[in-house]
Amino acid sequence: MTTIPTSATTPTIGVFDSGFGGLTVLRALIERLPHARYAFLGDTARLPYGSKSRRTIARYAAQSAQFLVREQGAEFLVIACNTASALALDAIQDAVPVPVLGVIEPGATAARRASRTGDVLVIATEATVHSHAYAAACQARGLRALEKACPLLVPLVEEGWTDHPVTEQVIDIYLNELRAEAAAQGLKQDTLVLGCTHYPLLRTLIERAVRPGVKVIDSAESAAQAAVELLNGRVAPGCPILSESAAVGSDRVGGTSSPERQTEIHCFATDSVEKFERLGSRFLGRPVGHVELIDLGG
Repeated sequence: MTTIPTSATTPTIGVFDSGFGGLTVLRALIERLPHARYAFLGDTARLPYGSKSRRTIARYAAQSAQFLVREQGAEFLVIACNTASALALDAIQDAVPVPVLGVIEPGATAARRASRTGDVLVIATEATVHSHAYAAACQARGLRALEKACPLLVPLVEEGWTDHPVTEQVIDIYLNELRAEAAAQGLKQDTLVLGCTHYPLLRTLIERAVRPGVKVIDSAESAAQAAVELLNGRVAPGCPILSESAAVGSDRVGGTSSPERQTEIHCFATDSVEKFERLGSRFLGRPVGHVELIDLGG
């Protein structure tokens, strides 16, 4: 088993998803923290989490988190899975002795910063919408949120149809339905939250489909920025992990602010490593390299 070394100046960040959509979160992290070490785990043998009970999701997620911390030395965890963030964040925090960040709270915080009307829309998978986690997080920040499940978007992304007329039509249908429901409730939405880690690959189409003046919030970007802010509070001054442009995330994926060392990434999956290696580059924006197969048990 490959073990990632740790040091006082170069933290190891663990990133977990039930599949490989969370690689969009890893991509955003690399843009901001190119000198960190990364361990990414996709629990592909047990997806989709959305069809499982809360108790089972909590058990799976805790096992994955423990692998990243105990076996890979992760000092900070980012849960790049909306379902696990919604239903198992407390269980994950109880299972490991390191800071844990989900994707939902940062997305809601970014929506609060962006919205002037206080009315936001959220598109996500059925499991995330049924959890109402985004609605609750938005409400806690004084926002009214209307959520909509968009079940066709994930398979379209995985098919590679990220700039396809069919995908564009599907997005238009979903957003038209959502706008009609928002109008019926008297909402004056000015913000749309992408509540699935697959959706950043559709951002261009989604931004084309929203009405003028509506800000699109990418929860993957929001989670990465929140991670930067948390790590900046923990890292000693002068630590080289943070690029000068991290605040705006302008570094190119895989880039570093120093030529001495490239970003170190180790990817793990519990099944379908070939699919992970084939499709993962779409989400990461660069080759994922060798993906190691691991067994977390039942």
